[in-house]
Parts: sequence; C-alpha cells; structure tokens
Amino acid sequence: MRIEKLSIPDVLLLTPRVFGDARGFFFESFNARDFAAATGLTPNFVQDNHSRSARNVLRGLHYQIRQPQGKLVRIVAGEVFDVTVDLRRASPAFGRWAGCVLSAENRRQIWIPAGFAHGFYTLSETAEFIYKTTDYYAPEHERCIAWNDPDIGIDWPLAGRQAPLLSAKDAQGTSFARAETFA
Repeated sequence: MRIEKLSIPDVLLLTPRVFGDARGFFFESFNARDFAAATGLTPNFVQDNHSRSARNVLRGLHYQIRQPQGKLVRIVAGEVFDVTVDLRRASPAFGRWAGCVLSAENRRQIWIPAGFAHGFYTLSETAEFIYKTTDYYAPEHERCIAWNDPDIGIDWPLAGRQAPLLSAKDAQGTSFARAETFA
C-alpha cells in the first residue's frame, strides 16, 4: 500500500497494491496490520456503510459533533470528487479543505480522521461509495455545513455541469462561521 498525505497531513490517500491478469484482479481493501504499519494508526472500525448516488449528486459536508467518526472511504463503482474539511480548532489546518478523485478504476481510499466534515460530488453516471467508521451513526449529533460556504472555498469540479443535486438537509447546511467545531 502506498500512502500519500494530502494538503492536510492527517488526511491520507491510500493506494493498494493490485494484482491483476487476464482473469481480473485482486487487492486487499483493508488489512489492519498493514494499515497500522503504514500509517501508525489502529482505528477500531465499528460500522460499514454503502451508498449509491446518481450523477451530479453532492452529499455533505457532514460530521457528528458527538461520537465523531473517523472514516476509511472508497468507491466500488463510478467516480467521485471527495472532500474533507478540518474542524479541529487546535489544528493548524482548521477550516482548510482537501479533496481528491476516488474511483473504482483508481481503487484509492482516503482516511479521514475524527474531527473533520466530509462530502463528495458524483462525477460518473452513478457511484457506489463504501466506508468504514470508527463510531456509530448518531443522527441526533449529525451536523451539516453548507457545501458552497465561501469561507471554506471548496473548488468543486462543477464547471460546465448542471447545479448539484442536494438533499433538503444539505441545501440548508449552516455556514462555517456558525458551525459547531471541535476543540
């Protein structure tokens, strides 16, 4: 596995070793021992989630103010632009975002530590998104920051595309300035 730090050093891009031939391919999508050796981290994953989104769907920016979740994210079908925002006030990267393209083809994964908001924009006809979390979903603690907040300034790849499709919750996301953040 190859590990790259994104523009926020705690956010890691993981590229697995893929073994392929004329029959197809094989790779380990997660191996706790190898993950710990490569990253120095030993997260305890408690939940796996799987979602499917149509083209131009934008989900986020979501986080849980209590029971914050670390996430290991990957795409098994299609392609997305994946984004994370540092909400840890004590971090030198507080309020900054990092993004990358994840796809079934590139097989990359992103590690998002607890204390970050997360979102993605679907670039392909559909995309299936799988992620492991370090804490359980707690809807009473879920928060949403506006995907297009000017203080964050995410450079979503929307040029020449129709407006993103948003859920009612995502369309009413709060501003970064008013968002609850982490110590």
